[in-house]
Amino acid sequence: MIRPKALSKGDTIGLISASGATPPEKLNAAIDSIEKLGFNVIVGETCRARHGYLAGSDELRAQDVNDMFRNPQVDGIFCIRGGYGATKILPRLDFAMIQANPKVFAGYSDVTALHIAFNQQCKFVTYHTPMPSTEFITQNMDQYTWDSFRKQVMATDNNDLLLNPAQQPMTTLVSGKATGQLIGGNLTLVTASLGTPYEIDTKGKILFLEDIDESEQRVDRMLTQLKLAGKLDDAAGLLLGAWTNCGPENPQHPDHSLSLQTIFEEILTPLQKPILMDLACGHCLPTMSLPLGRTIIVHAETQKIKVVG
Repeated sequence: MIRPKALSKGDTIGLISASGATPPEKLNAAIDSIEKLGFNVIVGETCRARHGYLAGSDELRAQDVNDMFRNPQVDGIFCIRGGYGATKILPRLDFAMIQANPKVFAGYSDVTALHIAFNQQCKFVTYHTPMPSTEFITQNMDQYTWDSFRKQVMATDNNDLLLNPAQQPMTTLVSGKATGQLIGGNLTLVTASLGTPYEIDTKGKILFLEDIDESEQRVDRMLTQLKLAGKLDDAAGLLLGAWTNCGPENPQHPDHSLSLQTIFEEILTPLQKPILMDLACGHCLPTMSLPLGRTIIVHAETQKIKVVG
């Protein structure tokens, strides 16, 4: 896997949306947040475009991605937000050109579709990180989250432990040790890749999953689909992040649902692969930034995750 050149202060960031439209009132604050990190910003057309719930047409969003990778003045690419739509532009991306111009590429949530494609088709590491028009501009953006973000995008060769914030321990679901390439992201997007030319390959890899605003029943359905597709059996181990607002379909009758803990125990525990839960990563703060495509070692008993390759 190619590791993109680390970002340095003074570098230029291409700011895009491959997914949802950016609320106009958040754009300037998002730009300011990147400039405060010491970067210059080139704002893609998609940051100001709207096509219903999308940041412009499929053609425009794909063009923004292609142009930012093609532009030699752009050192890294940040997705300004998630939403929906990244999957729609995959057939329009110039993967050969993108592979020839690897750059720090950062974002999460709907951006998972692009992480999977760039990891698998372009063979370079990408970064699961908070985003400028969401986390960057909230008053709750904490020092742990900033430090984790900077460490990943500004030291792309670092071999280090991936640690939760102090006083926020990970939990062992299944003990054991596993080594593999770190992949994955949002459960909905991972599941949506199945049956497409961009289907996630989990064989021998460590699969990270998180989600937001999905009922426990839908989490059950998606994990079951990954299981039936062989993706969970193929994986060397699993990391489970935040499950924000993932509760019962009918909160007035929680006894009519199954808890996430029960779902994980019934679907994942029988895999008998190392599984860590409660990774501080996903639609949450504090949140860890992850180097997708790097090789990691998971020690489930001691809740240790080390980047080794």
